[in-house]
Amino acid sequence: MTKLHNLTRLLALCTCLLGSALARAQTFCVYDPLGAGGDYYNMFKDYQLAAKRWGVTIDLKVYPDDNQLHTDFKAGQCDMASMIGMRAREFNKFTGTLDAPSVIENYSQERDAMAVAASPQAAALMQDNGYEVDGVIPIGAAYVVVNDRYINAFDHAVGKKVGLMGWDPVQSMIAKDLKITPVPLELTQYGDYFNKGKVDLIVAPMALYKALELSKGIGTKGGIVRRPLFFFTMQLVSHTDKFPADFGQKSREYMLTQVDHALSLAHNQEAEVDNHIWIYSLREEILKWDNTMRGLLRHLTKEGYYDHHMLAVLQRIRCKTDINEPECAPTPAQQVEPMRK
Repeated sequence: MTKLHNLTRLLALCTCLLGSALARAQTFCVYDPLGAGGDYYNMFKDYQLAAKRWGVTIDLKVYPDDNQLHTDFKAGQCDMASMIGMRAREFNKFTGTLDAPSVIENYSQERDAMAVAASPQAAALMQDNGYEVDGVIPIGAAYVVVNDRYINAFDHAVGKKVGLMGWDPVQSMIAKDLKITPVPLELTQYGDYFNKGKVDLIVAPMALYKALELSKGIGTKGGIVRRPLFFFTMQLVSHTDKFPADFGQKSREYMLTQVDHALSLAHNQEAEVDNHIWIYSLREEILKWDNTMRGLLRHLTKEGYYDHHMLAVLQRIRCKTDINEPECAPTPAQQVEPMRK
């Protein structure tokens, strides 16, 4: 009887400890280049309230430096973190593929892709190796920002210095393929290097335009090429064992309701750029970029950087927009291997 009594007490203690572990506030580390006054940090204040309704208490901690956030998250100092999609690719290739070049052409397609990622049918793809993606929202289109308007085409960029994320091997491969000289940087260095002429171009969403004061580097001779090379996303990644089993799906469905708000932020940020700064690409240059990048994607997917399931999803979304594109009715010889299931 004593043994049974002790066992009952032990089980009660375990239950109590488990309950208090789940009740304890989880640290959500938020990347926002503008810090606590930024739009993304403010957006996650509403997320904090939503999580409370799901029985999870969250403390927000803002990071203007995405590299420090990444370091702290991997060290376990953040139970959850919002990070750019290229960082999230380390933890989940399926959603990390959303930020690949030329896989999304406009915000409408991006919205469709995020609906797929938030669906219950995709839930199994959201967990990998102890991490879970708890939601995806757009940051904005990535544009080429140049200090000389002459750099408005592939051929004109050859030999120029491009600032890129030194921790991402994919960007270095793309720069090498385009014969552009890579200068490895952290996001926090983009503004300083570009504005002081240490690099000739960078690729950035307009969320960074004011935050990094890029107008200084653009000056009177530069501009922004208004052709999205890819689309930046913000992805919520958590340590799976820190949250209840149903938390991820609730979070993804909630974040889907925030996509339109995030898109409005992106549109507003782009609208803040003076019209005379935009540089418009020729149709031939756009096609050349897409063909080059999609060819490179085949190689990068085989090397394990991107997920062929997501590439197939994104191809179907693009073809819904324009069924007359060559990729939408390929011959067997033209069939893109990574798109196959």
